[in-house]
This record gives sequence, structure tokens and C-alpha cells, in this order.
Amino acid sequence: MQPGRVRRAGNGEAEPPAPLDAVDRAILRALTGDARIPNNALAELVGVAPSTCLGRVRALRERGVIRGFYTDIDPASVGRAIQAMISVRMQSHARTRLAEFAETVAQLPEVLNVFFLAGADDFLLHVAARDTENLRDFVVNFSGNADIALTETNLIFEHIRSSAGY
Repeated sequence: MQPGRVRRAGNGEAEPPAPLDAVDRAILRALTGDARIPNNALAELVGVAPSTCLGRVRALRERGVIRGFYTDIDPASVGRAIQAMISVRMQSHARTRLAEFAETVAQLPEVLNVFFLAGADDFLLHVAARDTENLRDFVVNFSGNADIALTETNLIFEHIRSSAGY
């Protein structure tokens, strides 16, 4: 089964996800803190044998619980010091092209993350720009898209990554 795919029962309905036990959750907490932790150190940290740990991590990936491992780059350190969240509301005629829109927007160099929402807004974009002028130009050019009804930009003063919840 490919990561991120929903398991289907014989009748076509989605199967409930397999429950995570305490070891799975401990593995997820540890990997959230440091995805590069060596398997033997991870195994020791969660209290299982290295072979068991390796099998658990592999199973979590196969089930789509772990979707990938990423490098967290500080945008300011690569010349993109201004971050913002941009709420996007689409025109009603564009509702049939939401997936296409999201894929296109995700390729823009300023866009770090695209969130598809329920509610008044359709998307929330996490963007990083060189400076306020670059951010302004991005928003003005982006907002000119005929499929967009409304945007609202909020500057990010600080971002703190949470590792809680697993």
C-alpha cells in the first residue's frame, strides 16, 4: 500500500486506521524531534530491540503514518526573512479546479506549504519572501489570478514547531 492512501474494505468503504500503541507513539515523538536519529539509538530510547524498531518504522511508513522525512530549513538563513500566512478564497466558478490550483501554487518559489481548508477560506498558504517588497509583489501578482476572489495576508513574527500530540 502506498503512503497516504486509504485502505478499503472488500465493500469499498474505508477501513479504520490500525491503532497506534505506546511504542508506535514513542517512535513518532522521537522522530518528530530528530528524524535522523540512528535506529539503534531510537530502539534504545523507546525500549525495543533494534530489529523490532526498524520493523515498526517500516510498518509506520507503509501504513502512511510516516509520510516522509524532511529537512527543516530556516527561511531567513537562505535570504527569505519575511514569512506570512495568506488566506485564499476562490471564485465560485473555480471550485472544479481546486486540486489543480493547489498543485500550481505549491510550485511557486515563495510558497512553503499549502493547506486546503473547510470554512470561509479555501486555502492557507505559508510563504517566505526576501523582504516586504518581495512579499507585496507576490501578493499583488498572486491576487490578480481571475480564479481568486479574496486574499488576506498575515505576517508571521515567530514560528515554533510543536512535537506534542504523538
